[in-house]
Amino acid sequence: MAENEAVDIRDDRELGNLVAYEGGEAAGTIAYFVMDPAPGALVAVHTVVRPEHEGKGIAGALVREFYAIADREGVPVVPLCPYAAKWAKHHPDEAPEASAELVQEAQRQLRNHPEMF
Repeated sequence: MAENEAVDIRDDRELGNLVAYEGGEAAGTIAYFVMDPAPGALVAVHTVVRPEHEGKGIAGALVREFYAIADREGVPVVPLCPYAAKWAKHHPDEAPEASAELVQEAQRQLRNHPEMF
C-alpha cells in the first residue's frame, strides 16, 4: 500500500467486523467472532476486499491489525479464514499459531454461528 493512501481500520466488535476504510468508504472487512468463554480467542471467519480496492494491501493490513488487537487484548487468534491463515503462515513473528484444540473448539463454535457462513 502506498504511503499516501490512508486506510483507517475500525473494530466493530458488536457486529463482529473489522473494517478498513479508504477515502471514507468501506474497502474491506474481516468477519469474526469472539470465542466463549470470555475473554476468548478472536476467530477470523472471512476476509473480503471490495473489487475496486483489491491489490492495495488492504487484506494484509486488516489481518495484521486483527492480530495486533488480539495481542493487545492478550488473547489468541484462530484464523479459520483461508486468507488470514495464509497470511499467518507468512508472518509467524506477528501471528502466533493457535493450538489444534483451540482450532477445533473455534470450528465447533462457528457451527453455532450459521449467519457467518
